[in-house]
Amino acid sequence: MGMRFVFAAVAAALVAAGVVLANRGGPAAPGVSAQAAVVHLSPTCGCCKGWAEHMEAGGFTLERDETVDMPAVKARLGVPNAVYSCHTAEIGGYVVEGHVPADIVQRLLREKPDGVVGIGVAGMPSGSPGMEVPGQPAQPYQVLAWDETGRTWVYDRR
Repeated sequence: MGMRFVFAAVAAALVAAGVVLANRGGPAAPGVSAQAAVVHLSPTCGCCKGWAEHMEAGGFTLERDETVDMPAVKARLGVPNAVYSCHTAEIGGYVVEGHVPADIVQRLLREKPDGVVGIGVAGMPSGSPGMEVPGQPAQPYQVLAWDETGRTWVYDRR
């Protein structure tokens, strides 16, 4: 074996290891690399932890910021009252409020729509990520987008 072969084999192994480490949270959607995110959540909320696990399975790497002062987080990030839920995340320069499915967050990151500051699912609809109830049908819900003035509109429906 020549030195070139050994060098190529080592380089290939390092690239493969980097891909595995970058995607340790699960597969990202085509065209979207694994995204680092901060999720602000109550340390006692089980549904918030369920949503975080859903996001990690969807290819996101999360840093958890456990806090009891969620209203201050929402105020600092400009979350409109009409979109309030239990947890708030910062992902790729956007605010993500509540139980938004990972594939919709991935779509937001791919499309980068003009004027959108964040997206969110108001409340805690049954069947949304982290709010699944075995044997219960999912409740229809809207994913709302908002701009810097707090104006909201429907971004997606489930």
